[in-house]
Amino acid sequence: MFESAELGHSIDKATYRKEVPQLRASLLDAQFELRERGKFPIVILISGVDGAGKSETINVLYEWMDARYLSTLAFSAPTDEERERPYMWRFWRALPPKGRIGIFAGSWYSSPIAERIAGDVGKAHLDQRIEQINRFEAMLANEGTLVLKFWIHLSKDGQRKRLKALESDPRTAWRVTQASWDRLKTYDKLQEAAGHVLRMTNTPWAPWIVVEGTDDRYRSLTVGRVILEAMQARLAAPQARDFAVAAPIVAKGDSIDVLTTLDLTQKLDKKSYETQLAKWQGRLADLVRHPAFGKRSLILVFEGSDAAGKGGSIRRVTAALDARQYQIVPIAAPTEEERAQPYLWRFWRHLPRVGRVTIFDRSWYGRVLVERVEGFCSEGDWLRAYAEINDFEHELHEDGAIVIKFWLQISDEEQLKRFKEREEVEFKRFKITEEDWRNREKAGLYHAAVCDMVDRSSTSSAPWTLVEANDKSFARVKILRTICERLEKALLTEKTKEKEKD
Repeated sequence: MFESAELGHSIDKATYRKEVPQLRASLLDAQFELRERGKFPIVILISGVDGAGKSETINVLYEWMDARYLSTLAFSAPTDEERERPYMWRFWRALPPKGRIGIFAGSWYSSPIAERIAGDVGKAHLDQRIEQINRFEAMLANEGTLVLKFWIHLSKDGQRKRLKALESDPRTAWRVTQASWDRLKTYDKLQEAAGHVLRMTNTPWAPWIVVEGTDDRYRSLTVGRVILEAMQARLAAPQARDFAVAAPIVAKGDSIDVLTTLDLTQKLDKKSYETQLAKWQGRLADLVRHPAFGKRSLILVFEGSDAAGKGGSIRRVTAALDARQYQIVPIAAPTEEERAQPYLWRFWRHLPRVGRVTIFDRSWYGRVLVERVEGFCSEGDWLRAYAEINDFEHELHEDGAIVIKFWLQISDEEQLKRFKEREEVEFKRFKITEEDWRNREKAGLYHAAVCDMVDRSSTSSAPWTLVEANDKSFARVKILRTICERLEKALLTEKTKEKEKD
């Protein structure tokens, strides 16, 4: 992939001086239109060989464009906070909002390539990371992000000459360190690892642009032109790309599904409830204080029919926890800030550190439930959301998070009874809205959406637990018992891993 970037490309000073003013003016115009329309963000990755001019390229972009609407994100070794969350978490949080440009100096590619060069990961593990990256970038593209990836290249001899030139100039000598020369020694390994990564991640939605870095003027003009052409093309396009990556929904031939087969008549008498509640709350309190939980995190997702008892169930869970250890995240309509980011962004930022618990009252499944039924997103959006959500939960699981998801189901008759009770009881009136009554009229559509959600997103690492919630006592105990059983299984696995290491 690097042959055309080793041909000695260059641009003379006169041509450069002639073209730069118009290029700068056009970039500023495109940036202004991007900001005014606020329809999509731009992510620019600047990667490449040491000494090839990555930082100079970023500096030029800041000179040519309006720096107030540019953000440069530089990543080195992860902090303790970042290490306690999925690998991609720090990049998720740094994404620019719609209307802005984010320049990544060092990105999700840096660590996989460096680890491969050092021999810390095998090819199979590297390919897993590549697949993760491809799916992440596909999600960004599907959300409307314009992803531009530049690899600034030098030949081995070109890198050596470049480092010597930088080192001999007092103004740039500080940029060359012993590590720079050490990396020259691993040039061939870099070419092999980077070549493989670039080839496998050179996708239609986020292709690589390899730019020769020998001549500063050529490098700067090439990067500037590519950015301008990409911005102008996207701004002229009628709408962002919309790829559906899930099979269409197929109607079932009978009335049997995951909800109709639930036994909603199950109950617990008061005495049994009080005994079981105390038992499982005590067990949960012990589990989250166990030393092994200090290496894990717990994410609880509560979804369910309106008035199914999510709030009451959450209160019985938190009664067993230290208030300093958990966070409840209620999910409603997205804010303006959240609408300017990828759909999952507002959930990414609430992920817990190790030893902590986050409880989502409603969640990322709103896209395949409320947004699907109410038409708040396109069919392509909610169809591909299944794959994006499964990827997200898989990353959480791989990082050590324990993800437990509950759907609380009640009958139509029980829901009607609870709605009327909420209207009549003074302190419960805030719980009932016109929207709740409207949703009852779409019960069939919601029923189908829930069944599809369970079928497509109940995985071995994050299965759905369906809770028969006509009887609140039964539901609360089932939820607590499920959490404890899943936690015990996960912590036992943690102990087994520790023994195997010993």
